[in-house]
Amino acid sequence: MSELAGPGLQALSSLTPAQLSLIRSLPKAELHAHLNGSIPLPILQDLASSYISSGSETTVSNEAVQAGLEKLKVGVILNEIGDFFGLFPAIYALTSTPDSLAYATRGVLDAFFLPSEDFSGPECTYLELRSTPRETPHMTREVYLRTVLSTADKYLQTLPPLPESLVHESSKRRIGVIASLDRRMSKEVMDEIVDIAVRLKREGLGIVGVDLCGDPSAGDVAEWKDVFEKVRMAGLGVTLHIAETLNNSSQETMCLLSYKPDRLGHATFLDEEAKGVVLLNKTCIEICLTSNLLCKTVASLKSHHIRYWLQRQHPIAICTDDILPFRNTLTAEYALLLAQPPFGLGLTEDEVRTIAEMSLDSRFLA
Repeated sequence: MSELAGPGLQALSSLTPAQLSLIRSLPKAELHAHLNGSIPLPILQDLASSYISSGSETTVSNEAVQAGLEKLKVGVILNEIGDFFGLFPAIYALTSTPDSLAYATRGVLDAFFLPSEDFSGPECTYLELRSTPRETPHMTREVYLRTVLSTADKYLQTLPPLPESLVHESSKRRIGVIASLDRRMSKEVMDEIVDIAVRLKREGLGIVGVDLCGDPSAGDVAEWKDVFEKVRMAGLGVTLHIAETLNNSSQETMCLLSYKPDRLGHATFLDEEAKGVVLLNKTCIEICLTSNLLCKTVASLKSHHIRYWLQRQHPIAICTDDILPFRNTLTAEYALLLAQPPFGLGLTEDEVRTIAEMSLDSRFLA
């Protein structure tokens, strides 16, 4: 588990033991977790020691790696969403080989599935872990994806059976992998990654979907229609980071919605026309409360767009986004639902149960 801080810790601390027990007993899915943003700090520190001692600096200096880790250690302060993307060069440098990537992936899986000191169960029943396949001097994009998939497959074999209270009637695979496309990529690279993902799916591996992510100001979304058509035709799920900032135009949002996504990441600034399309299609919204608060894309829980979707009983999934910089857990995100204001949304226990069921119903099953 991550080292808790911030809104999630405050919400958890306000709950009664019975409320905390309820959250932990609920079968629930984590559908929006970025691999490189969820690596536990001790794992990164181990990787940094090897990186620095090897003396083989690549595109990132030892000093930059150490500075990045120190920033993460003391707690990240974000003034706007763009500040978030500067955290990753050091992390990417530390996960640039198959061995280091596999080690980091195991650490992330531990964070979601290993019991903690005060709880004997996993953070989630089902996990979809997303990552952008990177080409490095040590591996191709295909090797990157195969490394994550094989690590997840081996990890699955070590997991004990779920407690009966956490077993969901439609459970199949407990870990799925999503290949992310960065908006800064060329269309040629996007096509390459999608082709790899389709091939790996046909091999029966645990790849379940494709994501669009990255700097929300980058790229021309109109160029990607056939990319996502290929994803859908292959039977892979489509999830898109969408309308993350006020600068994302209505035209861009409607173009992305025309690609018929199964889920939407954040969807913070949808206008009325876009909301109408999302409601009509019952497209699940991946909600990341702490992420939105700390990146300042929403002012407070009171004004959070989750309320709009809850009032309409629209499918949502509560997610962590990046547990490393946001210092949250899925349990803490659910605490933000149940805790009374000002620490949380003050939802009823039945409402929280329904949201957990929605998350499982919105999975990209392998």
